[in-house]
This record gives sequence, C-alpha cells and structure tokens, in this order.
Amino acid sequence: MSSFASLGVPTRLIDPLFHAGISTPFPIQSATLPDTLAGRDVLGRGRTGSGKTLAFSLPLVARLAGLVPSGAKLQRQSRPGAPRGLVLAPTRELANQILATIEPLAASAGLGVMTIFGGVSQAGQVRRLRQRVDIVVATPGRLEDLIGQGHLRLDDVAVTVLDEADHMADMGFLPGVKRLMDRTPADGQRLLFSATLDAGVDKLVKRFLNRPLEHSVDAASSPVVAMTHHALLVADPGQKRRVVRELASGTGRRLLFTRTKHQARKLARELTSDGIPAVELHGNLSQNARERGLKAFADGRVRVMVATDIAARGIHVDGVE
Repeated sequence: MSSFASLGVPTRLIDPLFHAGISTPFPIQSATLPDTLAGRDVLGRGRTGSGKTLAFSLPLVARLAGLVPSGAKLQRQSRPGAPRGLVLAPTRELANQILATIEPLAASAGLGVMTIFGGVSQAGQVRRLRQRVDIVVATPGRLEDLIGQGHLRLDDVAVTVLDEADHMADMGFLPGVKRLMDRTPADGQRLLFSATLDAGVDKLVKRFLNRPLEHSVDAASSPVVAMTHHALLVADPGQKRRVVRELASGTGRRLLFTRTKHQARKLARELTSDGIPAVELHGNLSQNARERGLKAFADGRVRVMVATDIAARGIHVDGVE
C-alpha cells in the first residue's frame, strides 16, 4: 500500500496530514500525485468524495513552495494582486471546502491562500489581495469582476486547477472559465478534475492541457451504485405535506431537493414549524447563512437540509440517509 512519503509528498506537508488524522492516500491521490508533483498536466476523473481536493492541494502547495524538485523555479514571493496558484470551483460552498483543505498545508509551507466569490463584499477580498496572496480559490464570476476592475491579474499563475469541471459546465460557467484560462501562462501546470468528460469538459482538456496524463478511479461511464428509487404520486396538497413530513422524519440526515429557491425556503420553514428542524440552502442566502446551515447539517445539530440542486453541487457530507 502506498504512503504519502512513497508518492513523493514532502515531509513538511505530511505533518499537517498526520495531525488531521490522514495517513493513507485515497486511490485518486495514489494515482495522480507522482505526476502532479513532477509538474505534469493531469486529468483526474473521480466523483465527489473520492479525495480529489487533497489530490490537487498537495502538488499545488508543494510546487509553489519549492518543496519538490519540479517547483524549484516557482519558489518566490508573490506580487500584490498576482497569485501564483489558482483553483476554480463552481460554488461558494465548494470553494470554502477547498480552502479548508489547502489552508493547513499552505500554512506549513509559508504560503498565503484566500477565497474569492460573490455574495459577500468585495472590499475585504481586495484588501487581502494587496497583501500578497500565493493561492486563490475562486468561483469564475467574482474573479472576472475583480480582474475587470484591475484588482487582480493572472500573469504569474504557475499552477491552475479546475475542480468539478463538469458541474461548472452544467451551470454555464465554461465561457468564463475559458476566458480566465486564456489569462494564465500557457506553459503553466494545469490540473483538471471532473466526474465526466461530457458537457464541453473534453474541449477544455484539448484546449488548455498539455499532453495530460489521465487517471481515473471511476470508469468513463461509472455505473450508478445500486439503489432503490421510489416515485410517489400525491395529488392532494395536504396529503403531500404529510408524506414529505414523514420522509423528513427520522434520526439520520435527510436531504430534500426543490426546484426553486422559494420552495426551498418555504419547505424548510414548514418542517421547522412542524417540529422537524431544517435548514435551507439556495442562492438567495448570504454567505454567512449558507455556512451556518451547512455546518449545522454536517455536525448533526440539524438533520434535514432543503436545497436547490445548483446550490448543493459539489458539497460532500457523510451519512446522508
């Protein structure tokens, strides 16, 4: 069985992994790390929860900090407003989850990292950029806004990561992603992680990755894990509410999806008033409200989350029944 050390991960980054209780690499990490640490472009295919975030966070930090031979020429002080590492993600929630993985690694290597996304004041983000940030984790929209306003440039980016690329395609972000990629140096390292290569993701690979090495922990068309699906036809609104309340009851975590933001808010409040505490997750919430709700759901204080599909993209929470 591979260890992080045998895969080439420097000791300085293994220590924070050990303190976080991480000792054994996931398959996607074992497959990609030798190539990513060597500076090669890599296409990694794996679903949410497969360990992709750590798979790209380790080489990102190791190379920018000059902790591996391939990063020797990359080690230098970042300029204000000019990060050397860039991670693009489809949602604010995923960006925050990525930040939580990168931060302890970056701290141990003496690098600075920040998130950039909409839904919060940009003033704090602009101030942080002036303090020399090495790695930026961002959603495409706000990143383009700050570039357009002259607060940020991508000329110095040496390592670019596209995470959940298929989800970014589903959400219509690919035009913006392409514009951002065009601003990064063509000779930089590029890592793309996606569950699938459809919806235009294959075009991103062909256009921006240089002779990429492909690694997959899933087949190109991964079979869906066997599960039983139930479809309930409920015509009466009152009966529908009783059925939903019954489905939301129980001791395990329950995740309910609605088509619109209004429906998510309304259902979460109805369940709470019925004695089933529920949190909502959708695009109209402030960032603080989204984070509070996610934390309450993840740590078990609230067992029901009502979400729109887009808002929940890329989020990984264990133990959902």
